[in-house]
Amino acid sequence: MSIFKKDGTSIYYEEAGEGPAILLIAPGGMRSSIQAWSAAPWNPIDELKGSFRVVAMDQRNAGRSEGSIDSEDGWHTYVEDQLGLMDYLEIERFMVAGMCIGGPYIFKLLETAEARIKACVVFQTIGRDDNREEFYSMFDSWANDVKTDQEIVSNEALRGLRENMFGGERILFSVDDEFLRNTRVPMCVLMGNDVYHPESASRFVMDRVGEAVFIEDWKEGIEKEKAKIEVIDFLFDHSSN
Repeated sequence: MSIFKKDGTSIYYEEAGEGPAILLIAPGGMRSSIQAWSAAPWNPIDELKGSFRVVAMDQRNAGRSEGSIDSEDGWHTYVEDQLGLMDYLEIERFMVAGMCIGGPYIFKLLETAEARIKACVVFQTIGRDDNREEFYSMFDSWANDVKTDQEIVSNEALRGLRENMFGGERILFSVDDEFLRNTRVPMCVLMGNDVYHPESASRFVMDRVGEAVFIEDWKEGIEKEKAKIEVIDFLFDHSSN
């Protein structure tokens, strides 16, 4: 097992392939872990490892990763884990691809360390669209499991994390609504179409990024195969930035 340890947190990760580095942030909400990629429309680990150095990770307290929980924790806490892992692997600049909750993690990475990000691929980002209770319910289900696994975690800490992650009125949760207007990192956006990943959130990103590549159909049949090629070509085009 490959483990990165920092300040009492243990982050499980896997690497595959060689070439330009790309960090993968899995779907699954608060349960974002490498295993979740197996249920995605297509698994980027399998598709990218032939041409890129793929770094996949379990987020803290998901999969095989563990970490403390404090009421002040939030998106920044997870991004510090992500950047810490890349520092540990001595990867200064890299691309990043994320699905579902990976969207807000990518946006927070851009806010925190844009100079390190060559390009990003956002698969069906989560976003706010009259669906707050769905996210609270998802968090609470995860929190119940965490309380079972970690007897020392407090309800106060979990309430604080819940609000820091999914409270407020930000459409994309992790950054202010106008933040993406200022980023210059190339972006490929694959559209969502359900309650957690509303189409409106993907189009919200596109409206602010401007010249991003936008892919509407990417989950089935010939459109899935076309989307794979488009994403891989996008990554190749920006791998030497």
